[in-house]
Amino acid sequence: MPTRNEHVTIDVPDAGEARVSGSYTRPPGASATVVVAHGAGAGMDHPFLVGFTDALNDAGVATLRFNFPYSEAGRKFPDRAPVAVSTWRAAMALAAARAGGGPVWAAGKSFGGRMASMAVAEGMPAAGLVFLGYPLHAPGKPEKPRDAHLYGLTPPLLFLQGTRDPFALPGELEPVAERIGPHARIEWTEGGDHSFHVARSGRGPRENGASLAGPVLRFLADHAPGGKAPGADLPERSA
Repeated sequence: MPTRNEHVTIDVPDAGEARVSGSYTRPPGASATVVVAHGAGAGMDHPFLVGFTDALNDAGVATLRFNFPYSEAGRKFPDRAPVAVSTWRAAMALAAARAGGGPVWAAGKSFGGRMASMAVAEGMPAAGLVFLGYPLHAPGKPEKPRDAHLYGLTPPLLFLQGTRDPFALPGELEPVAERIGPHARIEWTEGGDHSFHVARSGRGPRENGASLAGPVLRFLADHAPGGKAPGADLPERSA
């Protein structure tokens, strides 16, 4: 079993003297790493993200969860994009230094995923991007999409989305993925909201996060050298 949740500290350039916490796990023989950012309303230790990364670790994938500076400082309002992008760059650099040359993916819940895509659009290296609920627009405001920077992205992109997510409902995200190109994939959680909770499912946040590991592992496997990555043989998890 991997040593869980090694605490790491990440220095963030362009954010004053900011230092943020990270939680790193590397299973023996891991050949891929997924760096995971939290959403706007919760830090890196939210049960949803812990469940997600624990499931990846169990399948042999290394992970690094990290805080943005505002969350580290206990503030409510998210950092502006330049600070969030700088934090992403620092977290990815730390993960890459420990990856032994293996692929390092960027994943994020809502705000965290959008900031990852902005960082990649500005040149941050990543094997690919995984969105755990992409906030295409504010609820009820589809006329103001947050998509312009997505269309120049060339790494593989996986959009995981609930069919009841008011930030991107069925029919809204498909044209975006089609315009991005064949390297963008969408997988829907039937009945899932922005937190991937399905009414009357009996699942809590940790289980909701863990339920997304399967599609992520298969996506990593599809884009791994040789076509196989740790966890590629995991069965489908129920939505």
